[in-house]
Amino acid sequence: MAADDPLEIWCAGEEWCAVTATATLVGKKWHPVIVDRLLQHGPLGFNALKDAVDGISSKVLSDSLDDLEESGMVTREVISEKPFRVEYSLTERGEDLQPVIAAMREWGRDYLVPTSDAETGR
Repeated sequence: MAADDPLEIWCAGEEWCAVTATATLVGKKWHPVIVDRLLQHGPLGFNALKDAVDGISSKVLSDSLDDLEESGMVTREVISEKPFRVEYSLTERGEDLQPVIAAMREWGRDYLVPTSDAETGR
């Protein structure tokens, strides 16, 4: 898939199709976090990206990167064969999510409370 090819996403309603399609792509639990880390740090190897995305398993990271690569948001480049190293980076389409990710971060800072604070009422 070329980086500028439109993505085919099924939507039930024409009026809100763009919102639904975008939510489908970035609404998975780890996808926005992965995009955020690549926006912050630039291209990263698998292990560095796993360290940057605290709490994700190797399997889930691998599956998420496959999803993001298939949707044209992330590219995977083999850096060396021995030892085998790959590096993940955002495509232009992935980089265009920057304002979306920034808005999600700001909204979260304004309206969300960490679980321990919510339980204690602070």
